Amino acid sequence: MNNKQILETANAAITQGDYEGFLAYCTDDTVWTFVGEQILQGKEAVRQYMAATYLEPPKFMVKNLIADGDFVTALGEIALKDAHGEVSGYTYCDVWRFRDGKMAELTAFVIESK
Repeated sequence: MNNKQILETANAAITQGDYEGFLAYCTDDTVWTFVGEQILQGKEAVRQYMAATYLEPPKFMVKNLIADGDFVTALGEIALKDAHGEVSGYTYCDVWRFRDGKMAELTAFVIESK
């Protein structure tokens, strides 16, 4: 699979609630930077983030997926349900860096939709 296909497959696992299936496509030392919010260091930190944030599998709508070399950029919208059962929508731009066929780094720009 190329990097774009890897990301599509990994994201399909998330929408099915298979977070471990998604994490299988991440390097052990993956780093996720949510610009202006937080930085997650390592697969375990990402696992904990998913457990706290994805109370139900998120709903993605990818508008553009652009691949170039070791990078794949995804532009789209995501809907997440919170602990109170409220659904919030977000617009996002995720820039993924791949290393040896796995997702090694994420820089995410996420803005709540109004």
